[in-house]
Amino acid sequence: MPSHLQLRAQAVMSNVQVIQPKNVIQPRSIKGRFRNLKTGIMVLAYAVFFILPWLRWDRAVGPDQAVMFDIPARRYYLFDLVMHAQDVFWLTALLFLAAVLLFFVTTLLGRVFCGYFCFQTLWTDAFRFIEKAIQGDRVARIRLEKQAWNQEKILKIGATHAAWLALSLWTGLTFVLYWGDAFTLTKDFFTGQAPSAAYFTAFLLMITTYLAAGWMREYICLHVCPYARFQSVMFDQDTLIVSYDPQRGEGSTGRATPIKDLRDRAVRQAQGHGDCVDCGLCVQVCPTGIDIREGLQIACIHCALCIDACDSIMDKYQWPRGLIRYTSENGLEGKKTHFFKLRTIGYGLATLLAAAYLVWSISSTKMLEATAVQVRSPLYVVLSDGSIQNSYEVKINNKTQVAASYRLSLADLEGASLSLGQVDPNNIRLEPDTSVRVFAKVKQPATARKGSKTNREFHFKLEPLSGEVTEPVIIPSQFMMP
Repeated sequence: MPSHLQLRAQAVMSNVQVIQPKNVIQPRSIKGRFRNLKTGIMVLAYAVFFILPWLRWDRAVGPDQAVMFDIPARRYYLFDLVMHAQDVFWLTALLFLAAVLLFFVTTLLGRVFCGYFCFQTLWTDAFRFIEKAIQGDRVARIRLEKQAWNQEKILKIGATHAAWLALSLWTGLTFVLYWGDAFTLTKDFFTGQAPSAAYFTAFLLMITTYLAAGWMREYICLHVCPYARFQSVMFDQDTLIVSYDPQRGEGSTGRATPIKDLRDRAVRQAQGHGDCVDCGLCVQVCPTGIDIREGLQIACIHCALCIDACDSIMDKYQWPRGLIRYTSENGLEGKKTHFFKLRTIGYGLATLLAAAYLVWSISSTKMLEATAVQVRSPLYVVLSDGSIQNSYEVKINNKTQVAASYRLSLADLEGASLSLGQVDPNNIRLEPDTSVRVFAKVKQPATARKGSKTNREFHFKLEPLSGEVTEPVIIPSQFMMP
């Protein structure tokens, strides 16, 4: 039997709620410069994501799709850039660049990534635009939510979820189109001929998008996304954040509704009232449902819609804007905001160096690569005439988009001869963006054995005879002897 203390602990734990019950937030629409900026970024992001797979691009070899991950061929095509499997370190540099850029921006501007560029924000905004178009703005949606189920509610709710599911399916299918020819894969998808992986991926993304942007919404930001948790270590008193100015808004006697004489700002100031009219519009437009007047909160994604809301009220009464604004804690206290500090300079330099390295590595990549691996079983063979033979596997990779011919020869190995079997060493031809492996036999006469070491260093020399590349490739190797 459990003890009294165990029963009491179980009762206490049963009342603990890690996540609060679902409370649907119905944000109000607002117009303003930050809303326009968010909408512009969303339209641009959607245009890039949904249109790119359909763009065509002429290449000498490879698919004619502008952006494509060709898994069978182990190629990534990005317009004129072709990334091979051995170029995967570019992805490492890109991820490092994204990380330090995020840290740099967060240190300066807070969570602007969450408010403007995050996938959750972009898709939730789109879902809310659909919801508004079908059900109306905030008041109409709240009224629809409270009314009994009837034909109007069923049609509007059903149409909303149908549109959400359509956008979610379009999102999942578009992601799949980056991994194959968009036109062919779309036709195969809707005729039941696409690979099973395409259906699995598309419907998985459809379900997750529908749940995240249609149902969970702000709970992704509050409880799922780790960025909201570790962002606090990047903030300091000089970080620009969306802030309410309590000195201006509260005054000495607090907020006051603008009735009668209190519409006059001079009268309000004379009575000690602040500029905040306690309209609650900043709370109504917030996508996470917080009150910015309570200070910096972990749920604030710095979308700045509350700034647009407050500015609209200030404009209505012809009062100065800026009661809610982007500023730092030092700025609110009348101190100077210091942007250039050791941390911001460090993140900035790391961002520049990562970007420079990525650009340099892409621009300086070798379009002709060659390697030679010695066949070590056996290390050498003594032929009947006393000569020594070593074998090598030579791989030549033509990464250009034109056909080319090459000559393979030996250097620093006096008297040695080279044989490639049925391949002519003086005319090795490769098609665009292809590679070849040849089995090379290097033979040195018996006279070279006298006084020689057991291994001698030499080089394979690959000379381009035609094509875009003109510089030869030198491949170091060793020749083994008894």
